[in-house]
Amino acid sequence: MIRMLSVSLITLGDPGQLTGGYLYHRRMAEAAAAHNVRLRFVSFPALPFPLPAARAGVVLRRASSLADVLILDSIAAAFLAPLFVLRRPPIPLVAILHQPPGGIDHSSARTWLQAGLDRLVYRRAAALVLASAALAPALPAELRARAVVVPPGRDTGPPPPVVDDLRRGRRAALLYVGNWVPRKGLLDLLTAVAALPADAATLHLAGRHDVDRRYAARVHARLAALELAERVVVHGPLDRAQVCTLYHSADVFVLPSIREPYGTAYGEAMAAGLPVVGWRAGNLPHLATHEREGLILRPGDVEGLTAALRRLIDDEPYRRCLGQAARRRAATLPTWEQSASRLFGMLRDVVSGDRLRW
Repeated sequence: MIRMLSVSLITLGDPGQLTGGYLYHRRMAEAAAAHNVRLRFVSFPALPFPLPAARAGVVLRRASSLADVLILDSIAAAFLAPLFVLRRPPIPLVAILHQPPGGIDHSSARTWLQAGLDRLVYRRAAALVLASAALAPALPAELRARAVVVPPGRDTGPPPPVVDDLRRGRRAALLYVGNWVPRKGLLDLLTAVAALPADAATLHLAGRHDVDRRYAARVHARLAALELAERVVVHGPLDRAQVCTLYHSADVFVLPSIREPYGTAYGEAMAAGLPVVGWRAGNLPHLATHEREGLILRPGDVEGLTAALRRLIDDEPYRRCLGQAARRRAATLPTWEQSASRLFGMLRDVVSGDRLRW
């Protein structure tokens, strides 16, 4: 029998947060027992950058206690940098990257500073796990040589009950899943929807709107415009089951994000049989092909976004064809069990000192 492996995963704040990276970690934690792995979360306090670094010593001691290996979430990597300037981690360290060095959604000054700190920590890691191959170009060659891709998985259980009223009397239901931050293009999406005929579609928004309050205020102001009245439903943050129900009840998934290191929501929508619409940016072109599983557009082309949505709304057979292709493509992606098996097998290699076989 394979011996129990004890793993500490270092992250920032509440591990239950509703983003792709945090979801990834929770799904791995749920799968751990089946692989004879004991995984626990150890978190830095969710304080403004760079204040969490003051707790680096405490967090590292707690995480290293009774653990065989450390997993470091890229969102918390910079906060350990001061400890690793002159010494190595006390036990093997593996970093999981859901964002490039320097992170995303930050000012240019913070991105520059954090990128240097992130890279310092990654050089101390025995291996790096990338959530998608799209992250590799952001790494120096020396780090890419120690990196493996372990993408998010997909669910394989039965679909949830369908909600019949998402269209709200219109011809289609559009779904956006994402927090209200500038890079996810929500204002562009609202402009595109406002240009559609009034009877065309109802747009559903699932995600937090308290991450960037200034941007959220702009979104709320746009939602108050007469041409969007009663055409947009704001759900706010939802749990996994609720979001899954929306995926299986909508007609089209749209997320015009300029930068998605993986884009978990795209994969989830495709698995539910939705055609996806978004910019040709980030990881989306690696998940879907234009006019096969969705409509992938030039970044910033809001008129093209309106035209793409109208095409899918007006042509139901075409919409269904793309949705069926999206489901088939999603079925080729790994399951959560396969992703967990890959991750935990790699961690055992790191602990045993074996050459990585991945």
